[in-house]
Amino acid sequence: MSHADLLARHRAVMPGWLALYYDQPIEIVRGSGRRVVDGEGRSYLDLFGGILTNAIGYDIAEISDAVRRQLDTGVVHTSTLYLIEAQVRLAERIAKLSNIPDAKVFFTNSGTEANETALMLASQYRRSNQVLAMRNSYHGRAFATVGVTGIRGWSASSLTPVNVSYAQGSYRYRSPFRDLSDADYIRACADDLREVIETTTAGDVACLIAEPIQGVGGFAVPPKGMFRAFKEILDEYGILFVSDEVQTGWGRTGEYFWGIDAHGVVPDVMTFAKGLANGLAIGGVVARGDVMDSLHAQSISTFGGNPVATTAADAALDYLFEHDLQANAAKQGTRLLAGLRSVAERNPVVGDVRGMGLMVAVELVHPDGTPRPDAATRVLEEARARGVLVGKGGLYGNVIRIAPPMTITDEEVEEALGVLDEAISAAQEEVGR
Repeated sequence: MSHADLLARHRAVMPGWLALYYDQPIEIVRGSGRRVVDGEGRSYLDLFGGILTNAIGYDIAEISDAVRRQLDTGVVHTSTLYLIEAQVRLAERIAKLSNIPDAKVFFTNSGTEANETALMLASQYRRSNQVLAMRNSYHGRAFATVGVTGIRGWSASSLTPVNVSYAQGSYRYRSPFRDLSDADYIRACADDLREVIETTTAGDVACLIAEPIQGVGGFAVPPKGMFRAFKEILDEYGILFVSDEVQTGWGRTGEYFWGIDAHGVVPDVMTFAKGLANGLAIGGVVARGDVMDSLHAQSISTFGGNPVATTAADAALDYLFEHDLQANAAKQGTRLLAGLRSVAERNPVVGDVRGMGLMVAVELVHPDGTPRPDAATRVLEEARARGVLVGKGGLYGNVIRIAPPMTITDEEVEEALGVLDEAISAAQEEVGR
């Protein structure tokens, strides 16, 4: 079936608000390594991995074989009403990796569910529905997570079960403090956080929820140590710190296994999802035992932590550690950043190149520095036309997001840089004036 025919069927039965990339959307039907093939036979180097979810790549034998072995047992699902060895084994592993004392783990099906659970736990533990969040943040599409999302374009409703106050600091490029040194920037943002608590809350706040690197917000990276300064203030008030690691976990940031590790602090709660099972639906929360056990009502998860997803996740973690993909993320991310900064020097339409590990962003701007979403759209289309898939995001939709599978090779990085150079140059020529 042609993409045009499938698009017509899609529009007839799917919601109009369901976002699609490209003027002529594509279907991805096959994949191997870092490459995918669309429904019309065109091959692409995938630099976005299903929004950072195919973290190890496509058709990875060790993961596929583990899933097949579980399927061969005939047990795809039992629910959390029964013991599941794969679930317990994975929980033990994540609890240890988290460095959170006395950690316990609850599995969900997505990052949205994980963040909803974290907000429920924090509000129950603190007996408060007051929440702090970061400006330019994104935490999911459910009722509470939309309520703590700091990007207007992703906030579907002003109705929310939580009372939210927003702090600043994550998105440095457009911060009023952007020209300060790292130390002074952190001090200014920490002072702002304290003032937000003192002036916009009743004091008994449940938690601060924050992404160490903002994902949908355009891979915005705050200075290292900022959240350590925040945590010191939170501790003064007894406020919990929830680190949303849905996009930053599992070594993707290269230097650090968890994104929050860059700040030298252990949070009270972490949420995770996306790359854990390399494409299978899984998410979860790992938290201090007293916080996790503060929920006194009965609860289950019908599908969360099911045998297939947890088996895949365990195999994916094995592969990640055995092949030292965290080191590869650091190496290839450094090369991508250097190469794209060289491209930026020749193309004024690029206002900022930023990132950490294999979370790299290119922000497109007008000559006066105002956002240029049309340029980002042009780069997205030009890259696809040349056989490379990238993502797009940011508060104004003007940021190209690059987050390939963590197995990406030297040769593929060079290929990617060549195509992105051409795509950005084309955008400069067409819309960058």
